[in-house]
Amino acid sequence: MSRRAVLATAAAVAAVAATAGPALAAGSTRGAAARPPRADRLVDNHFWTSYADWRTGTAEGTKAVKSGRAGLRIAAAVGRTDYTDPHTGTTATWEYARWTSPVHRSTVPATEAIASWNAHTPAGTWLQVELLGTYSDTTTTPWYVMGRWTAGDDLATDIRRTSVDDQTDGKSTVWTDTLSLDDTTAPLRIASYQLRLTLYRRPGATETPTVWRLGAMASAVPDRFTVPATTPGKGKELKVPRYSQEIHAGQYPEYDNGGEAWCSPTSSQMIIEYWGRKPTPEDLAWVDPTYADPQVCHAARYTFDYQYNGCGNWPFNAAYAATYRDLQGVVTRLASLTELESLVAAGIPAITSQSFLKEELTGAGYGTAGHLMTVIGFTSTGDVIANDPASPSDAAVRRVYKRREWENIWLRTKRYNASGKVVSGTGGVCYLYFPTKLSTAQRKALAAVGIR
Repeated sequence: MSRRAVLATAAAVAAVAATAGPALAAGSTRGAAARPPRADRLVDNHFWTSYADWRTGTAEGTKAVKSGRAGLRIAAAVGRTDYTDPHTGTTATWEYARWTSPVHRSTVPATEAIASWNAHTPAGTWLQVELLGTYSDTTTTPWYVMGRWTAGDDLATDIRRTSVDDQTDGKSTVWTDTLSLDDTTAPLRIASYQLRLTLYRRPGATETPTVWRLGAMASAVPDRFTVPATTPGKGKELKVPRYSQEIHAGQYPEYDNGGEAWCSPTSSQMIIEYWGRKPTPEDLAWVDPTYADPQVCHAARYTFDYQYNGCGNWPFNAAYAATYRDLQGVVTRLASLTELESLVAAGIPAITSQSFLKEELTGAGYGTAGHLMTVIGFTSTGDVIANDPASPSDAAVRRVYKRREWENIWLRTKRYNASGKVVSGTGGVCYLYFPTKLSTAQRKALAAVGIR
């Protein structure tokens, strides 16, 4: 079980009763092929990705670049700071430049926000993403740190990528990677936000991080134990590689006790390879050559959050996927199984987060307080085809789960655990990975769920 289960329980305690507002869009009553996803979604996605985007906001020592893939990088450092890495105890001096986004007013008064970023961080560079929210009463949050991230983990050159605990102002709290209101029964909401991006490198160095995508998903998913049923669309199955996390049990226990907790990086690796990318032999040289599927070990190492002490940090997984050539990754919520069918129909699989008792998902053979799967398709009758990494072998990874059971455990925000206690559900959280060059159908499918 992922350590995220502990955080989910804590978040559920903080939000005790139902959120006011209409139910999240339940999707079509005529099937995904007949009608696109509804526009009245309670999820707002906003990302800065283009050259024009990076020329907005406030630049302090950064510059927008448009050759190749548009991005933001250091032009000239505007300051220096000492950073003591809490996970190594090492203090080092870094120079930095900073970019602050324009204010984005969310299309939904939000109860949660999750940031995502895609970047290249050469050895000896890193970045920090912060979020400043404005509440509906016009007061503001502190600048919350949503992540300190680098692709590497060389002790000689890199910091340890990390989330930051104990961030709260008495109205909202950051739970690893998710900013949540403490009391969703009160009228207070997050009305708008800014993101602040700080790029770091060694003093005098010429290397620089380059950030291609930065943004956040704000949402107001109402508390509910069940969700409306949707009518199946046209069945389709994508050919996605199958990897089991369980065959890695006991391997590299320094990364969240080994493979039995690696559902997130295992799922990430499946979709990365679906898009034709993978680590090089040189990348994998550190892995014990007797281990099968060494790329799964690699994914676990390079998604590991040293504060969370696990591989299930959602934005860190999306950022890892985007370290591969021309791939992008975001964390979002979908409103219904109909929306997910529309993505699969366009050739885009998704990694979904869900929790359930053993008896709630026929054929799983286990229960979980937090687990990631890769949805690769739908049968002709609408059942969900998932590559479930919690399987005893790669060959056993492909599963077919009952549509009604699966959509409920994925989209609900409240559930009862084995002790009868009310705990939280993820409310449709998923990771979407996709290349920079998309077909027209893929671009439309992503735009329909708010991703551009």
